[in-house]
Amino acid sequence: MQFNKKYILPALLIGLSACSSLDERPQSQLVTQEFYTDGAQADAAVVATYRKLYETGQSLYNSLFQIGVEMATDDYEAGPRARNAHVRAISGLTHDASNDRMEQLWRQSYDAINAANIAIDRIALIPEGKITAVFRERLINEAKFLRALHYFNLVRWFGDVPIVLHEPKDLSPEALYVAKSPQAEVYNQIIADLSSAENLPAPGQYGKNDVGRATSGAAKSLLSKVYLTQQDWAKAAAKSKEVIDANWYGLFDDFADVFNTPSKNGKEHIFSAQFLGNAGYQGNSLASRSAPNEVPGINGDYADALHKQGKLYESYSDGDTRKAVTFVTTMVSPTDGKTYTFDPHFHKYYDPAVIGNQGQSSKNLPIIRYAEVLLIYAEAVNELNGPTAAAYEAIDKVRSRAHVPKLADVAPSLSAADFRDSVFQERRKELVYEYQRWFDLVRRGPDYYVKTLRDAGKTLAAPRHIRFPTPQRELSLNPKLRQDPLWINN
Repeated sequence: MQFNKKYILPALLIGLSACSSLDERPQSQLVTQEFYTDGAQADAAVVATYRKLYETGQSLYNSLFQIGVEMATDDYEAGPRARNAHVRAISGLTHDASNDRMEQLWRQSYDAINAANIAIDRIALIPEGKITAVFRERLINEAKFLRALHYFNLVRWFGDVPIVLHEPKDLSPEALYVAKSPQAEVYNQIIADLSSAENLPAPGQYGKNDVGRATSGAAKSLLSKVYLTQQDWAKAAAKSKEVIDANWYGLFDDFADVFNTPSKNGKEHIFSAQFLGNAGYQGNSLASRSAPNEVPGINGDYADALHKQGKLYESYSDGDTRKAVTFVTTMVSPTDGKTYTFDPHFHKYYDPAVIGNQGQSSKNLPIIRYAEVLLIYAEAVNELNGPTAAAYEAIDKVRSRAHVPKLADVAPSLSAADFRDSVFQERRKELVYEYQRWFDLVRRGPDYYVKTLRDAGKTLAAPRHIRFPTPQRELSLNPKLRQDPLWINN
């Protein structure tokens, strides 16, 4: 995050009230340090909420998505350095409710939601004169955007999940134990938060010290993706077109610039996880996973590897400029000067600026970018009206940047079903290694997911794998939670 703050206050400072005598009645009360006293402190608290996106070396947007979600697709498998049994279980689709990656996805998401809730509640209470009304509204809407993003991930991973919208006030069972809400209610909350966040400043209106914050464009773009996931094609088409017509964003001429440090937060980037190097786990750990461990001197760490039977590498034409950015098959070692050749490896985030110490990369990770908005629009329009000229135009903007023939030229008369497949193929090639594939597979339904995974050699794929099991630890702690029916006796 390019927020040049001298300090970031923790989002939640909690302590139990102490007792001076053993015969006193024990107190069940949370005591939160009151640091939301003016605009500067409120701003610092919201910055800390952004930090929850990538708070540690294996946090949500700093590799946990990759090894906790994408392993369960046809694009990835556990690599040579993935020795953790939980990671290998996800790759082999033998994971269950005891898997620690499932637990971390749940825990870290709710930790981030809790931080957003506290910011929303407490910023609203700052006295007039200590913060302007405009700044107050902006900070609250930034926190709502982040809360919506985390709930969007949770509902897609776990289905029905608890909705928590306020900081806990005490330690009573009523406050601590929350039952799951139906998916429809979770989506309603996501839409409400993003609709409020649409009032954020437009792209380009922040100062240079605030680059990377959520904007109205980010809220609208994410909202279009929410509608797409719900198969509300009309709203997905309308909202993505609103983003397109606003002319806030554009595609880089060179696909590589999407991932280069000098061009980060550029015209294609709508919302990204902001990495600033390795201080305090602020380096992008996917950079080390983009450095082949066969090459001496570049500090490769392949916990995840390209799944060979998934045929992703083979799906790119030789003229597709995304291929050389996304994968690597030869590299010169900075240590011995020799050229090493190997099977294709993911390479999107490899950072030549930190050779030998890839964990210190400052490359950002796109959470949503303009190319995806174009593909959302193409998909939604096709589902509404078939492959219209507008749908072709949207997908062909992405293809043209990649220097592959326009779909309108090579297949101008596709059926709606064939055009749908073309959009999903384009999403796979354009957005690989950006935490999209599992979501794309599962939103096409259990039959599609199972067939795709089994065709790729992951023969244990089953309908239950379109969701993750509710973590056993959460079931044990919260008596109101119930396991997802797909994971009961399956």
